Amino acid sequence: MNKDQSGDSLYTKAAHDPYDTRHHGAINVPVYQNSLFAFETHEQFDLAMQNVLGHHVYSRGNNPTVRNLEEKLAEMEGGEDAKCFASGMAAITAAVLSVVQQGDHIVCVNHAYGPTREFLGSYLVKFGIETTFVDGTELSNWEEAIKPNTKLMYLESPTTMTFELQDLRSCAQLAASKGIKTIIDNTWATPCHLLPITLGIDLVVHSITKYISGHSDCLGGVVIGSMELMTRLSNSEYMLFGGIMTPQTAALVMRGLRTLPLRMERHQRSGMLVAEHISKQPYAVKVHHPGLPTHPQHELALQQLIGFSSLFSFESFEPLERLKAWATKLQYFKIGVSWGGFESLVNVNVVRSGDTERHIVRLYVGLEDPQDLIRDIDDAAAATLL
Repeated sequence: MNKDQSGDSLYTKAAHDPYDTRHHGAINVPVYQNSLFAFETHEQFDLAMQNVLGHHVYSRGNNPTVRNLEEKLAEMEGGEDAKCFASGMAAITAAVLSVVQQGDHIVCVNHAYGPTREFLGSYLVKFGIETTFVDGTELSNWEEAIKPNTKLMYLESPTTMTFELQDLRSCAQLAASKGIKTIIDNTWATPCHLLPITLGIDLVVHSITKYISGHSDCLGGVVIGSMELMTRLSNSEYMLFGGIMTPQTAALVMRGLRTLPLRMERHQRSGMLVAEHISKQPYAVKVHHPGLPTHPQHELALQQLIGFSSLFSFESFEPLERLKAWATKLQYFKIGVSWGGFESLVNVNVVRSGDTERHIVRLYVGLEDPQDLIRDIDDAAAATLL
């Protein structure tokens, strides 16, 4: 588990807070159920209104419970500041719009999260912002896609569904040499297994809904970065779009964050065991997990990642309906979207590229005993696939 220059590990950062005299030594920061905050004098009010994000004035700008979570996430990610949002997509869209404007060009990895691709490739077109999608596995693809008006490189490593990596340090150096900003979706790895800011990435986004919260009971997102970039984002996209996180959600997320490093250790071990087992099955023709030696970018994964999470996929030549029957037969894997909670999940997907159709099964390994999950996988396969 990584440490910063002070020597504090992520376990300590997640679990420890200094004694809080403001809240009478309360172990958890209270839920501030306030829309606004009153002032004793108008002079104090006038001073606060000059910097509403630096004072507690109105909870759309700065709520003490939410701010506590933001400070903790910034510390764990190695950033200078953070802002929490109502969803992962709210964080992603705010981050993107904080660095681009009409007439700009974006280069994005081609297997990014679906709604992100739709936002970049379709929605932003009406504002005169163009996006080029590239195979992010080769730096030359990024170089060739850059135009004179390129202002952003959007990364997601590993990518959604196929779990391909980008060389983050090289991408960051390329972007910086041309005055281009970089944003990465770091939801898969979490701060436990990847620290993109240390590799030169400008802004990091997470869907807090996933591992960080860890209990499948709340939605949220966060953007983390330098004080300069975060101040710009905070004063514009954060304040004007209003996609804020509520104090109740922040309290739930903080509860989950306390155990994130411990849970990620379990997820890594269990995910690897299940992925290794799947890789030996006749119905799985390719397993997409960066932790497996068979992954084409395994060496880069070992250099760049501190560890691995438990979301991966496999490809199969089995008919789509048989794969869906297998997924339905599973007892411990629920069928559903999202991931990062305590429960294991599965869904069957069709990925089309031109005339080629691939059947990809995405598995999320939760906190159940991995041997129970493996037995469940085998029992369902015996009944439907073998």
